[in-house]
Amino acid sequence: MSTRARILEVAARLVAESPDGDISTRAVCEAAQVGAPALYRYFGDKEGLLSAVVDHGFDAYLATKRERGETADPVEDLRNGWDSHVDFALRNPNLYRLMNSPAMRTPPAAAFESHSILTRDLERAAEQGKLRVAPDLAAQMIMSATTGVALMLVSRPATFQDAGVSVRVRDAVHAAVLTPDARASEPVDAEVPSAAARLGALLRRSHGSGLSTAESALMTEWLDRVSNAER
Repeated sequence: MSTRARILEVAARLVAESPDGDISTRAVCEAAQVGAPALYRYFGDKEGLLSAVVDHGFDAYLATKRERGETADPVEDLRNGWDSHVDFALRNPNLYRLMNSPAMRTPPAAAFESHSILTRDLERAAEQGKLRVAPDLAAQMIMSATTGVALMLVSRPATFQDAGVSVRVRDAVHAAVLTPDARASEPVDAEVPSAAARLGALLRRSHGSGLSTAESALMTEWLDRVSNAER
């Protein structure tokens, strides 16, 4: 095992065992049997080390998403994605709190990849006419809600004792961004934003469909404004 890998493994173990998820670089160096210069050479500073720890731990979770592949039902993928996200947080509370800590000035790469996977699922849903709002806005809404629920469950277990609250919030948020399964029963005022979201997703995928770059950008902006309009 390389020196870098040993430092990372020790740091991850200390984070998991810590009462509050915090660790010191001195404790990491002592446990890994390396000097401080080695730690700083590989990770820059404590924040760099902690960011690497988060990416290292979250990589196992993202691996399941990378290997999953796309199914024919993006809505089911969204449900499973929410549930697996919360489950990861419950199994790795210190790591999850660290990942979402305001003290982390630079978001870990894992956070960007997770958001990207969510957005791709939403783009597929939009292409099938199943999204009420533009994919980017839907991704922000879902990620905000998922992270909020997960953080409450791991940070305030005495208050949030029922993990079933995650499913309730999931279904409520999905109802706000996804169209009903029975499209025929959907109110007319909800059909227009849904159609705009779908057309916007298809326009991005087709790279303009004969429009100039400026025309495509303007059309995309208009469609996003229609699909994101409050109803």
